[in-house]
Amino acid sequence: MGETEQRPTAGSRLGAQENAGISTLEHGQKLPMTPPGKLISIKIQMLDDTQEIFDVPQRAPGKVLLEAVCNHLNLVEGDYFGLEFPDHKKIMVWLDLLKPIMKQIRRPKHVVVKFVVKFFPPDHAQLQEELTRYLFALQVKQDLVQGRLTCNDTSAALLISHIVQSEIGDFDETIDREHLAKNKYIPQQETLEDKIMEFHRNHIGQTPAESDFQLLEIARRLEMYGIRLHPAKDREGTKINLAVANTGILVFQSHTKINAFNWAKVRKLSFKRKRFLIKLRPDVNNSFQDTLEFLMASRDFCKSFWKICVEHHAFFRLFEEPKPKPKPVLFTRGSSFRFSGRTQKQVLDYVKEGGHKKVQFERKHSKIRSITSPTTQPSEQHSEVLKQSCSFTFGDDVNSPVVQSCQQRKELKASMEDVGQHRIPSLKKSPKEGGKVDGAVMVTMEEEEEVVKDRTQQNRSQSQQPSTAGSLTGSPHLSELSINSQGAPVVANMSLSPNLSPDAKQSSPLISPLLNDPSYIRTDDEEEVRRKRFPTDKAYFIAKEVSTTERTYLKDLEVITSWFQSTVSKEDHMPETLKNFLFSNFEPLHKFHTTFLKEIEQRLALWEGRSNAHIKGDYQRIGDVMLKNIQSMKQLTVHLRKHNEVLMELENGIKNSRKLETLCRDFELQKVCYLPLNTFLLRPLHRLMHYKQIMERLCKHYPPNHVDFRDSRAALAEISEMVAQLHGSMIKMENFQKLHELKKDLIGIDNLAIPGREFIRLGSLSKLSGKGLQQRMFFLFNDVLLYTSRGLTASNQFKVHGQLPLYGMTIEESEEEWGVPHCLTLRGQHQSIIVAASTRAEMDKWTEDIQMAIDLAEKSSGPTPELLASSPPDNKDPLTVSDCSSLPAGLISDQRPVSISYVCWYRMQSLSFYDILQSNENQLSGNLLRKFKNSNGWQKLWVVFTNFCMFFYKSHQDNHPLASLPLLGYSLTIPSESENIHKDYVFKLHFKSHVYYFRAEGEYTFERWMEVIRSATSSASRTHVLSHKESHVY
Repeated sequence: MGETEQRPTAGSRLGAQENAGISTLEHGQKLPMTPPGKLISIKIQMLDDTQEIFDVPQRAPGKVLLEAVCNHLNLVEGDYFGLEFPDHKKIMVWLDLLKPIMKQIRRPKHVVVKFVVKFFPPDHAQLQEELTRYLFALQVKQDLVQGRLTCNDTSAALLISHIVQSEIGDFDETIDREHLAKNKYIPQQETLEDKIMEFHRNHIGQTPAESDFQLLEIARRLEMYGIRLHPAKDREGTKINLAVANTGILVFQSHTKINAFNWAKVRKLSFKRKRFLIKLRPDVNNSFQDTLEFLMASRDFCKSFWKICVEHHAFFRLFEEPKPKPKPVLFTRGSSFRFSGRTQKQVLDYVKEGGHKKVQFERKHSKIRSITSPTTQPSEQHSEVLKQSCSFTFGDDVNSPVVQSCQQRKELKASMEDVGQHRIPSLKKSPKEGGKVDGAVMVTMEEEEEVVKDRTQQNRSQSQQPSTAGSLTGSPHLSELSINSQGAPVVANMSLSPNLSPDAKQSSPLISPLLNDPSYIRTDDEEEVRRKRFPTDKAYFIAKEVSTTERTYLKDLEVITSWFQSTVSKEDHMPETLKNFLFSNFEPLHKFHTTFLKEIEQRLALWEGRSNAHIKGDYQRIGDVMLKNIQSMKQLTVHLRKHNEVLMELENGIKNSRKLETLCRDFELQKVCYLPLNTFLLRPLHRLMHYKQIMERLCKHYPPNHVDFRDSRAALAEISEMVAQLHGSMIKMENFQKLHELKKDLIGIDNLAIPGREFIRLGSLSKLSGKGLQQRMFFLFNDVLLYTSRGLTASNQFKVHGQLPLYGMTIEESEEEWGVPHCLTLRGQHQSIIVAASTRAEMDKWTEDIQMAIDLAEKSSGPTPELLASSPPDNKDPLTVSDCSSLPAGLISDQRPVSISYVCWYRMQSLSFYDILQSNENQLSGNLLRKFKNSNGWQKLWVVFTNFCMFFYKSHQDNHPLASLPLLGYSLTIPSESENIHKDYVFKLHFKSHVYYFRAEGEYTFERWMEVIRSATSSASRTHVLSHKESHVY
């Protein structure tokens, strides 16, 4: 047969060199001959919104059309792209490269095929061609316009600013406004125009190629980058969305990722009619297996998503294109679908071997008309981009991934070097699993059970993606658990098991990656660039503390004004008068502090130079803002004075209505209610003390001649006056709240919260009896001492064993008499007991407080009323010291707030009322980098310290914490040289074998975190507290 004459391609007509941009042929082979026959015209819509018509033979497979498009564009890295079109059911599907075009596109004259990005690599530095990055940037722009790439306002404004820079060049306010008026990049763009121009002002001198690079650097860190959602339901009927990415299969609720199934953990992918099935690999430690099932709208939807998963797995995980299966002689079973095209590794190898030449191209939307020089080398171009300094800051909007784009220059450079050496991140071997069989998924499918199997098990070792930071898989019920940086689960169990250690083993392969998502793991020098751009004045960090703690305070108010109000409105269990009384006192506070927070953040933006930099010198202060708002806050005192009544009315309503009690108890089980409900009612009074403390530090910092000193001193005087007026009421409310909280922790008491009774101390002591030392939980009030043991109920309440009235009691040390260290004898009128503390310091605290309570009881009018109908004998349900092995030493992920009494029991600690008052003043919020003892990377988290506990969030915008760490009993130190931390502003928390490192952003924040955490880890004695605070009148 003679050779068929080849028709000129679109690229050759333009004079471009012919290339095989997406050829899957072996080296040295020629392209197959074009199938003869009638030509059909296909209309292709490009990424720049232009349309081109391509003539291809009727019998040609889809690969011919894609190659024609890539040749027309002179695109070498065409393997990242695909063609999609609406099928006969108007479902957008990908063009199968192996099937004839006419069998897929039935009416080509009426169909517009779109040329779009199909495979999004984990790092855009792997894209070697400027043209490829330009097309990716167009895809990001298109996704923004269509609302597919969702992000916060800051990220959106920054993305658009780089697009504008590439299209019109350097900043000019008039031109910018005209351009933004004519071009809409996101819905409701008008509200962001000022912020867009602020960012654009910082891009002066940036070329279009550099803008594309920066745009992709920011976009790739967004959760929805490259994501196409496919509606589905889980087994319980919950509506979710499935998506596929380079790392594996993702599960979303709305636009929030809640689970991830890494390729290394997936053994089979299959679908059966409308059911999409994921079969996970067994855990290393056991033979547990599970198949997760999702229900999609139809079989066509299900099969379409299955095909996309197969293609993504093959492209990112395989070394080469899978070979076709031999056709069966008699019967066919399953689908013959397979991935067709080069894998990512093959694309990178091809570019490395120099199988391409750079070509010129024109940017349709750019007025700069930037053209790449054919002689420019990739390394030169990349180095130019890397030399840029980041010209913007973001305050502490840590949730915004754009913050990271300035922080990872070293990472970026390293990843480019890896590309140059052809080390593909998705193909790196784990040092621990280098000898295991690879978790690659392969394609087979049967009519009854269509599955995807592994074809490469016999010929290569297991590869694991480093971005997973451990095994990330998902729960069939989409449950949310936090896991540590070794991939170990944090057990969501109220019993606080010892498996909470960061070194704990996985008990199941179904773990949600909420705290261990690879997008939240940072490398060592990530904060340096951002830190250097911040002001260094201590006053700035004090102002920033106002902002961060105000965010948390506003979220706490929303627990009442939004979440609790919504719960109450759904059920008619709360009396209307109580409902109006409660919310009418909190809604004005929420409205005021919302405005206050905006003013603080605007001032910080000016201070940092993010806007109006030429006048920022006039705004490098905070006293004037504080004075103005504190004076306005005095008008809200009428509401603050009523909080005592609100708290009492709510407790009376709960006492009189079983339905209201159930409603409140159920609300406390919600994740958003991370503290006892009554604690949120006290937050406005706590916040006043925070303002006073902050203004004291600010006035101490400023010299008398500072421009901000007068306003700061006036603000301090105003807030001190408010605190003095409300301080007595706050102490009474705090005691009232603590009594009712303890009432929930104790079994056998009906009348604990009575007028005149005041809480003094609680904690764990060992009681000496005929059976030896037995651990008991003691509760000291101003008239009685209770001792209890932990009950065997599911709620972990404490069962009262006995009571000792303080009237007529004496206390004496008796270490020598009984031979027990730190021993005390308490002699009452009818009963005596011997107790031992864990340390000398603990014994001194108990001695001091018990003696004070005895003195107060002697001055009271008479003996204490009976708390119990009868005191049960002390030999029931004995619990010795050795029974406290299930200490909750590590992170806790649980829906219900952990009781302070419960933590004291396990940590063998005690807590006084003065500690609680001090804790109310020592609350702090902000960003910290966290590191486990055996992990390498630092993980950025939003951390809230309150109630003797650290609560961890992904960002300050989250409504509930992902995990918590009670700090009672922990030691706070600075890492030693032998621990090889080698970072500034790092502090260490450790309890027994549990070690956590935290890193602050600067000296001031480091000292503040040390100060507030020390207040929780080392309980202050009464004498020390009273030397700083007025005495609590009993």
